[in-house]
Amino acid sequence: QVHLVESGGGLVQAGGSLRLSCKATGRSGGSVFTGWFRQNPGKEREFVAAIGRDDSTYYSDSAQGRFTISSDFAENAVYLQMNSLKPEDTAVYYCGQTNYGLFSDWKSYHEWGQGVQVAVSS
Repeated sequence: QVHLVESGGGLVQAGGSLRLSCKATGRSGGSVFTGWFRQNPGKEREFVAAIGRDDSTYYSDSAQGRFTISSDFAENAVYLQMNSLKPEDTAVYYCGQTNYGLFSDWKSYHEWGQGVQVAVSS
């Protein structure tokens, strides 16, 4: 069983930056995609970015141009660099893994971390 742990969240002012980390431990056969999602109370988990084993990257419209997802497969780690943060980016951010091609759909992910809070003040 694989375990995912996020870190790097915090409180920043609008326009600031944060770098989130997702570290995987434990047995795993590997995943096709690792993704970042975010969620606020009462709302569905929202796709932010994903990265494939071939280092292909995908972004939501809101993340495009501001966020960058990257990975270090040797370290079983995935990162999300978030720049030009906006108050609407405030959420709990989760990383997950999926062996399916629907990388933007949270329901396709079989492993999740516990989440990390990101708060952006105006």
